[in-house]
Amino acid sequence: MKPSIIVSDFVASIKTWLRSKGTLFWTIAFPIILILIFGAIFSGMGEVEYELYVQDLDDSEMSHTFIEILEGTGVIKIINVSSEKNITSFIEEENIKRLLVIPQGYGETIIQSFIDHNVSVNISFYFDPSEQSSSQVVRSIISDVVLSMNMNMTGGRNIVGIKDISTITEDFNFIDFFLPGMIGFTIMQTCIYGSIERNTKFRKDGILRKLLTTPITRSEWIFSKMLFMLFLSFVSTILIILVGVLVYNVSVNINLTMIVIIIATSFLFSGLGMIIGRFVKEEETADTAGGAISFPMMFLAGTFFPLDQMPEFLQEFARILPLYYVNEGLRNAMIYLNQSEAVINTIYVLIFASVFFIAGVLLTKWKED
Repeated sequence: MKPSIIVSDFVASIKTWLRSKGTLFWTIAFPIILILIFGAIFSGMGEVEYELYVQDLDDSEMSHTFIEILEGTGVIKIINVSSEKNITSFIEEENIKRLLVIPQGYGETIIQSFIDHNVSVNISFYFDPSEQSSSQVVRSIISDVVLSMNMNMTGGRNIVGIKDISTITEDFNFIDFFLPGMIGFTIMQTCIYGSIERNTKFRKDGILRKLLTTPITRSEWIFSKMLFMLFLSFVSTILIILVGVLVYNVSVNINLTMIVIIIATSFLFSGLGMIIGRFVKEEETADTAGGAISFPMMFLAGTFFPLDQMPEFLQEFARILPLYYVNEGLRNAMIYLNQSEAVINTIYVLIFASVFFIAGVLLTKWKED
């Protein structure tokens, strides 16, 4: 082994790297983008506020004090709900994740408990079991406040209790939340990198130029490649579902909405890959650029954890990302069976798919610039 050869080859690699402006840019930009995104997510974890809808049916001094204590924790943001609202309909229509109901007679029962030790009152905590981590945090804070109140008033006797009510009839685990997100993420990766490889590698090898001499048209070629990407998307989806069902006993509902979302997602991210491949010429640079776009989107769009665990400004940013609507649409269609929400998210996915795919087709050229 000759050190001089190793050094020469190392220096040549450095020079090649420095000559490629695209590779140089994305090699530096990618880690910077990641640290900025993850720093924004996790640096604000200690300051996250969890929204809690509260319907105060008692409207007494006691109930007002309880709400003020909750808000005073600095972790819970109280959103008041009119006492005239039907809670079941309100939760379904507004897709509420956490709601607390203070019953009528709450304050009166507490006062009466000093005379009659047998009386007690329960506040009702409605929660979405799919939002496990955030619901547990809020439930824990409410429980601590209730425990503290009971200790201060009676030295430990339970006057106020908590009644937990799931807003979904079935119990869901984290894997139920995770599985649709993995389907969306896998389709995104497959289609973006498939389109990038098709455009940059074929252009570099001169294949696109040679296609001009064949009977196949540009639209026919793009459509055939899209069918292949769609085939891979369904293969990935089927494999993920099979593993989820057989290994983790996930209950999955196969329906038309889910199929439409998968088809639209395949077109959406294939179009995005075509756009990246059009503006980034080198194959290695295009792969890095694809990663710089898809990898952060994977974390920001609620693939692995609910959005309300992130700072508020990142939650707002996530709602402009196409993968967010893919994930939410698949969860509502496949797992939670909330068809109204699934349809709304499907419409967003179809809009994104139309924009990105049409732009990708228009920008894809066979001729060299």
